[in-house]
Order: sequence, then structure tokens, then C-alpha cells
Amino acid sequence: MSILDCVASRSLARGFVVVLVLLGLALPQRQSSGQTKYPNKAVRIVLPFAAGGVADITARVIAEKLGGKLGGRFYVENQPGAGGIAAARTVISSPRDGHTLALLSNGTAVSVSLFNNLPYDPLKDFDPISSLGFFDFVFATTPESEFKTLAEFIATAKAKPGALNVGTINVGSTQNLSAELFKTAAGIDFTIIPYRGTPELLVSTMQGNLALMIDSYSSIKGNLVDKKIRALASSGSVRSESTPDIPTLRESGVADYDVVSWNALFAPAGTAPEIVKTLNQALQEILGDADVRKRLLELGIEARASTPEEISARLKSDIEKWRKVIEKAGIQKQ
Repeated sequence: MSILDCVASRSLARGFVVVLVLLGLALPQRQSSGQTKYPNKAVRIVLPFAAGGVADITARVIAEKLGGKLGGRFYVENQPGAGGIAAARTVISSPRDGHTLALLSNGTAVSVSLFNNLPYDPLKDFDPISSLGFFDFVFATTPESEFKTLAEFIATAKAKPGALNVGTINVGSTQNLSAELFKTAAGIDFTIIPYRGTPELLVSTMQGNLALMIDSYSSIKGNLVDKKIRALASSGSVRSESTPDIPTLRESGVADYDVVSWNALFAPAGTAPEIVKTLNQALQEILGDADVRKRLLELGIEARASTPEEISARLKSDIEKWRKVIEKAGIQKQ
């Protein structure tokens, strides 16, 4: 072989190596198991709620922590309105690669019975990952109210069926359905007055138009702290970490009452189990972190991760619970 041939061969070899290196850089990173590294691009968490609410703040805290733990960018995309249908459609029509996730809530369970022709099935079209947080509703009245306990309210409602007014936000909200469930569980009757939102509900309560109001602790926390309203009971079966001084409805004599709202992370159905496992393990660590728990507890949210099976079972149970309440109350589908 001539000197020129040797030089040409070496040049070709070096060129081949360079091509292989460039190809390697262009290929997706892979973990030792052979699976593509996750995440390999930005991950969006789609919410059916506006910015600034409990779910939104929860999602932003979680997105920040997931990004730090998994080494990628996680961000929140708000798609409020239409009963969560638009947000759900966005997620289930996205690639099943773990880079578009959904924050679902107890409101998702309500939607199944509240809307005609819901274009998705939350039990079939989503893969559960983990719960994120849980929070109670607070039954409150004015500081001047004649009712010092919920038991006193119940006694009066039994003596005067339909005479007392109870306020909630809009018809079909979990707060509104919680009032309907309260009627059945306590064996009483009262008039439920729905308001467009929490501000209107609070004003009417403080004006003395309502004997009782029901809303999430985070929504009315400031008014409770400022003693503009007074809590009588909380909706969970046990006292909440955020409101340890507020007795439950069960303590107030309503034995079968248990309403806890929740937020959870889901992926489109068909997402790789390895991705679901990666996210679940990360959330177990994040939601066990003392700083995260403190940040969410200040909002009235108890940070708590679950297995995919546990949050799936809760969603299924809540769908059945609220179906019965909606049917009994005669609430028309939208």
C-alpha cells in the first residue's frame, strides 16, 4: 500500500468516527435500561382551572420540584372553562410520551354525571400517577349567628324544614353538592342558594342573608382569620391538619358524612409504565418534603402522594358518590 493510500484510509476512518459521534449526539438520550431518558423535552401540566387558585398554585409548586428532581422543565398550562372538557381533550389527544400531563380533581368525578355526552371517560382515557393534595370544605356562619355549633343548626333545620338558607358557589360545584349531601346525611331540609363565586357568597353571608355557607378553607381563610366569619365544622371524616381546631361533621352528629376534595396527576391512557413509575416515585419524595408540605398546608392543602391504584379507586368512588347526589337532588345535566 502506498503512502497516499494509507493517508486516505486514515482520513476515511477519522471521518467515519466523526459521523458516529454526531449521530450519537443527535439521538435521544437513553438510560442504562435502554429506555429513552425521561423527560427529554419540556413537560406541560394542563389544568382546567384559572391561574391563582388552589389547584394552580399546587401545580406550580409540583412543577418546580419535578423539574429539579428529574432534570427537565415542567410548566403549567391553564385551560379553564367548559367544565374541564377543553383541558381533558388537550391531554388525551397528545402523544403518550409523558410530556403532556393532566391535573384532575374531584370536579372530574362530578363532570361524569353533570354533563351530557362528556367526550371522554376519566377512568379509561387517563392513566393515574399520584394524588397531590387533599383539602376540606368549611361550614361557616357569622360571628353573631345564633348557631354556636353545627348541631344547633341541624336541630333548627329539623324543627323548621326549608326555612334556613345555605349558600354555596355555583350549582354542580363540589361545594354545592356537599350541601345536597348534607341534607341527606343529616336528615334535614333547607334552601340552597348558589352564588357565582366566593366573593358574592362571602358578602351575602356577612350581610346576614345566610344561616350557613360552605366553601373551601383556602378560599375563606382570610375571613376566618380576621373573624369576619366563624367556622362550625369541616367536611372530612377526621380533622384536617390545616384546621385542627374545627370539628368534623361526624363530631357534630352527622355520622355518614365525609367529603374531601383532591387534586391528582394523570397521564393520557397508554403512557409507558416506566414513565408513570418515574413520576410517581418523584412525587412520593416531593410530597414528603417538609418545605413542600409547609407551603401547601398554608393554603389549606394536605400534601399526600398515593399509588396509581389508590387515586384511581378514589376517582371511581367519587364518580359513584356524586352521581347519586346529583340524581337525588334532581340537578339537570348541562
